[in-house]
Amino acid sequence: MVTSGRGWVQEWSKERREISPGDVVWIAPGVKHWHGATDKTGMSHYAIQETLEGMNVVWMEKVSEEEYRK
Repeated sequence: MVTSGRGWVQEWSKERREISPGDVVWIAPGVKHWHGATDKTGMSHYAIQETLEGMNVVWMEKVSEEEYRK
């Protein structure tokens, strides 16, 4: 849930979308995605995740500047 600022979220092979305070984002388990502040604003958010088979997150590669700005 976004608490302040503006951000972006993008699931693998889908369009990036903007998120704002009050927005709740749900990503299904196992779906590759990224989220963060926009290129012009900061963003604060709460993240809740569950543990599946002893793991709660798999960090992937860093989002490139090119991907970030698409």
